Amino acid sequence: MTDNAQQQPTAPPTELPTQYAPADVEGPLYERWVERGYFDADEKSDKPPFTVVIPPPNVTGSLHLGHAFEHTLIDALTRRKRMQGYETLWQPGMDHAGIATQNVVERELAKEGKSRHDLGREDFVQRVWQWKSESGGQISGQMRRLGDGVAWSRERFTMDEGLSQAVQTIFKRLHDDELIYRAERIINWCPRCLTAISDIEVEYQDDDGELVSIRYGEGDTSIVVATTRAETMLGDTAIAVHPDDERYRHMVGTEIELPLTGRRIPVVADAHVDPEFGTGAVKVTPAHDPNDFEIGQRHDLPSVAVMDEHAVITTHGPFQGLDRLEARSAIVAALRAEGRIVAEKRPYVHSVGHCSRCKTTIEPRLSMQWWVKVGPLAKAAGDAVREGKVKIHPQEMEKRYFDWVDNLHDWCISRQLWWGHRIPVWYGPNGEVVCVGPNEEPPTGEGWHQDTDVLDTWFSSGLWPFSTLGWPEQTESLAKFYPNSVLVTGYDILFFWVARMMMFGLYAMDGTPPFHTVALHGMVRDQFGKKMSKSFGNAVNPLDWMDKYGSDALRFTLARGANPGVDVPIGEDWVQGSRNFANKIWNATRFALMNGATVEGPLPDASKMSATDRWILSRLNTVVAEVDAYYDDFQFAKLSDALFHFAWDEVFDWYVELSKTTFQAGGEAAEVSQRVLGEVLDVTLKLLHPIVPFVTETLWTTLTGGESLVIADWPQDSGFRDATAEREIETLQSVITEVRRFRADQGLQPGQRVPARLTLEGTALAPHEAAIRQLLRLQPEGEGFTATATLPVSGATVALDLSGTIDVAAERKRLTKDLGAAQKERQQAEAKLGNEAFLAKAPDQVVEKIRTRLAKADEDITRIENQLAKLPAN
Repeated sequence: MTDNAQQQPTAPPTELPTQYAPADVEGPLYERWVERGYFDADEKSDKPPFTVVIPPPNVTGSLHLGHAFEHTLIDALTRRKRMQGYETLWQPGMDHAGIATQNVVERELAKEGKSRHDLGREDFVQRVWQWKSESGGQISGQMRRLGDGVAWSRERFTMDEGLSQAVQTIFKRLHDDELIYRAERIINWCPRCLTAISDIEVEYQDDDGELVSIRYGEGDTSIVVATTRAETMLGDTAIAVHPDDERYRHMVGTEIELPLTGRRIPVVADAHVDPEFGTGAVKVTPAHDPNDFEIGQRHDLPSVAVMDEHAVITTHGPFQGLDRLEARSAIVAALRAEGRIVAEKRPYVHSVGHCSRCKTTIEPRLSMQWWVKVGPLAKAAGDAVREGKVKIHPQEMEKRYFDWVDNLHDWCISRQLWWGHRIPVWYGPNGEVVCVGPNEEPPTGEGWHQDTDVLDTWFSSGLWPFSTLGWPEQTESLAKFYPNSVLVTGYDILFFWVARMMMFGLYAMDGTPPFHTVALHGMVRDQFGKKMSKSFGNAVNPLDWMDKYGSDALRFTLARGANPGVDVPIGEDWVQGSRNFANKIWNATRFALMNGATVEGPLPDASKMSATDRWILSRLNTVVAEVDAYYDDFQFAKLSDALFHFAWDEVFDWYVELSKTTFQAGGEAAEVSQRVLGEVLDVTLKLLHPIVPFVTETLWTTLTGGESLVIADWPQDSGFRDATAEREIETLQSVITEVRRFRADQGLQPGQRVPARLTLEGTALAPHEAAIRQLLRLQPEGEGFTATATLPVSGATVALDLSGTIDVAAERKRLTKDLGAAQKERQQAEAKLGNEAFLAKAPDQVVEKIRTRLAKADEDITRIENQLAKLPAN
């Protein structure tokens, strides 16, 4: 538990400090939410369910920006649904992370000078459980820091007793249905972790290697093949060519000598070979390459393994005992000595798979493993989407999903580890094989032993949507909360986790898919769109930003960049900007409280409201409708942007400012605006709460005296619209904006007061004269007023006396100088763009840059000429 989690909950503040301090608010506030059970889910409730599972983080993991991003989106969805009256379950838990966790504990043992073999399997597994108890699950405390509204009382672990029973149950059912089998196939093997690993645990990167062309055979019956892994040639059992390749047709069916070994191998014709690539001939090593294995199966070729589990050569005397990389050099040298090296290319950059855990180069290896026969399961997973039972959002991701599930290979589920769900299969002394279910006794007696492998972590996480609810028992939770309403996850694991959950869910739950919708998001990248990585020096610890700017600031930044299925750039200055937004909300609410804003009683009748009041309420209801539509379409960026601009631009920068004169004047109009302002803040804080929960909770409870926003009612569009008021305030805004722009162009300071005459009669602006004067710092015209500048704006006239505020001659001189510089810039750009010789030689980006300079110069000239025209006469 974190320090924050250990703090005692405190009551909400009754008044607001002058500044918002996230560190003082977030920890105690979160613990109060948990203590009061706001995030718990009741399976006995008659409310409609809304269920989301957390993509279970590894027990070894800590919060990274990807987690923070995904959790922010899920938390926003669940907080809104809870406010809308749904019985909301956000199911938390962690994955036992077989390889990663075993590696962590093995490294700890290594510090003691021990290996897992020194402890033995049973004691080592106990040591892992001890590590989990003492050091695992650090991310849980960090999720609290972020504000995750998960049902902590329901937290699960993929190795807990209930989930272990679910794993054993589905293994037994699949095995009995002949959908699980044991066979020798090519797998991804890590020589460091000494286990098979899944495709998702293989990271591909461009490595510097070598491409060696080797001549097999002699004279007219020789064939040249190229390889980046010369050491595997010791295991070649054929040369393959395309059936239609005329160059080699005479050799198909003959045998050719395999260099260095004395063995003779056949030449076979196989359509897999690309005759246009290289020499059009390939070496076939069925025991060490997945494509070669398939060729070997088609042509009944033997599989000759030449490396052990440590990637050490086990065959052919001169090279036996060498590591694969040592053997590669030695074999190339031996081939060179025999004159069989036709060409060598170094460095040869090519894509190489590495173990994502230890970064060791993986080795394709023929191995006896357990497999899931995915054909019928994958078809059901594809049909569920095709038939509309499950929707993938955004829809364009459906093609990637179909490309994957329609072409799935059987899934290797066994891992050569000690930490994980041990495969529930026993072998007898006479070759018996018995699969044992969760309520069955395993066979005993001399010679019986259990399979030593454990299951792939993805096997247990594939059961997550229903195993966490008590399956295989038919629990109330399962009946209430299955299927999940939505799965929010990254497109990068669409093929791995999502597809597996679909296959298992449909199989185990009688054709009911595990979720109604899959909402896919992109990856978090740096502000330049580059992948975040420690090696790139651009990786960010989200806890640092939360410490510096507050959790709300990080959450709002992430949500504001979340377009469906699209990667999210993020930079620290953006988080700082979100912190400024939180401060803006804070200060505006403090102003409202100091000016009597209230939520008590019904809203006044529209006939008693000013146009400003009617305008903001009309806009408020429009925004409520927009936000709801965006949420339903998982458009987090658009809803965040809509809320940002409404809150900052319309509420804080316009309505609050326009209301100041009303509050200063007092009376009934002020009382009406106090209630309207209270209503606007009440609804705005509710709309913002799912994304920025901490600052909004603090402000809302102070403003309204309510218990908590977590359990408050979600705002509804009342239907109130006032197009007339909206047009009137838009006109007012245009007047103020135009005059402000003119003031800035003339070099006037924002607070500098200027005598002005306003002609507003006959316009909708007449009632707003006091507000216009206050916002524009315009004082009454007074005696001796001279209109040195007149601005006709939106049917009104604003005449200004600038004689005592600016030095007209100096300002004209400055602007004239700026005009000359802009004209010179335009002349230079036009000259270059008119030079055909220059255009013929210059790169496209240089030409485009000059065109941009020309456009900018034209804009500057127009702007400066307008400013000069508006200057009063000397």
